[in-house]
Amino acid sequence: MNIALFLEMAAQAAPERTALVCDGARFTYAELFAAAQGAASTIRQSGAEYVALLDESSEAAVLALFGAALAGVPYVPLNYRLADPDLAALLARITPCLLVGDAARAGTLCEDPANTLLERAAFVAAARAAPPLEDADPGLGVAVQLFTSGTTGAPKAAILRHTNLSSYVIGTVEFGSAEDDMARLVTVPPYHIAGIAALLTSIYAQCRIVLLPAFTPESWLDLVAREKVTHAFVVPTMLARVVEAIRAGTPGDVSSLRALSYGGGKMPRELIEAALDLFPETAFTNAYGLTETSSTIALLGPEDHRAAKASEDPKVRARLASVGRPLPTIELEIRDEDGTVLGPNQAGEIFVRGEQVSGEYKERSALTPDGWFPTRDAGYLDEEGYLFLSGRADDVIVRGGENISPGEIEDVLLTHPAIADACATGVPSLEWGEAVGIAIVTAPDCDCPPHDELCQLVRARLRSSRVPERTLVVETLPYNEMGKLLRREVKGWFGA
Repeated sequence: MNIALFLEMAAQAAPERTALVCDGARFTYAELFAAAQGAASTIRQSGAEYVALLDESSEAAVLALFGAALAGVPYVPLNYRLADPDLAALLARITPCLLVGDAARAGTLCEDPANTLLERAAFVAAARAAPPLEDADPGLGVAVQLFTSGTTGAPKAAILRHTNLSSYVIGTVEFGSAEDDMARLVTVPPYHIAGIAALLTSIYAQCRIVLLPAFTPESWLDLVAREKVTHAFVVPTMLARVVEAIRAGTPGDVSSLRALSYGGGKMPRELIEAALDLFPETAFTNAYGLTETSSTIALLGPEDHRAAKASEDPKVRARLASVGRPLPTIELEIRDEDGTVLGPNQAGEIFVRGEQVSGEYKERSALTPDGWFPTRDAGYLDEEGYLFLSGRADDVIVRGGENISPGEIEDVLLTHPAIADACATGVPSLEWGEAVGIAIVTAPDCDCPPHDELCQLVRARLRSSRVPERTLVVETLPYNEMGKLLRREVKGWFGA
């Protein structure tokens, strides 16, 4: 199924229902579908082979996504936070394109006349004025092309086909299931798979989408109150800032908020416990997924959160730090370096398989011959099938031939009341090849714990091989905009 059919179905079923709200602009489902059809005509007339977005979230992003789907060309949202040389390299890879958003910057970085560059307002106006695309036959090819972060080389172009995305949406949401007052606040950047998935599932459910182009905790709280938001998705850093803002007395009525989903990075257990206390009537869901899997592949649902928080059993309570169980439509295994499937509580690399899993790049396919995708994420399953993440497989610390997960060390460090944040990484060692180094952020009004005290804390909970040899105290740790810890940056602080 082409993803544009989701919008067409919603427009036919509920034409007068509000579909989208952003910075004062409001679209009904009928208006949004008509504008998407006009966007498709504009795209087709340009002769573009890609539709690029270089902008924050807005109505233009939604029209570009569905207009591209109707026109049968890939949608390529770009990270506007990239440095100019990196962005120029990506633009060269998708020429000829129709680019929406920062046309001035794009024109400076890529002067190829084959590209059509439109500012946000011009594209929206053109889409609303253009007639529907005649003889549209969009097909089921590539729906979205997302460039990876490129932390270990040139960014790869991850491919998501219409069949991948539609499989995820249909397997996750019931068509037209949104109640009349359901409003979902979307704050993640448009170039992240979570933002695209939120648009698709919201439209299939026929809820009202509320876009927040640039996140601040104050604007988030204000929009929740003003639009009576019932559902929202945040990354851990966003949730931490919202919690801090509420504790600091920032005004905001959040009584309408029925459900809060989070994902995109590791959620500290202390933070989610604080959020559960602040939002006692809100249903929390932790979602874990990747670009190559069309978003979510595992969920820790509201009942799991409540049961874990209320339990006195350490194993059950620990599940607040998990990402829940795999979706019913997903197969998931933990494997060692030799490909052997591991049992409960044995850490290894996460492999997944399912129709929503693409595992495809423009350069190559990463799937095994029997369709499994190696995620490069490390983790383990407990006895009840709950999935715990322990960082990237590439981030494993290899000390004297022993593989050490940095996540298990960080979890122990974060139990210390004087530590607000922590990162463990491999550091050079003449004796062991690699040893454990830790970078810590102290809690407000707390002194840094002595190195020996931290070593004893880790030694008491884990094996002696996990004890850190070096400690750095820093003001903050580096995270990307989706809340993922940039371990390689921390590793560089140690000269590794």
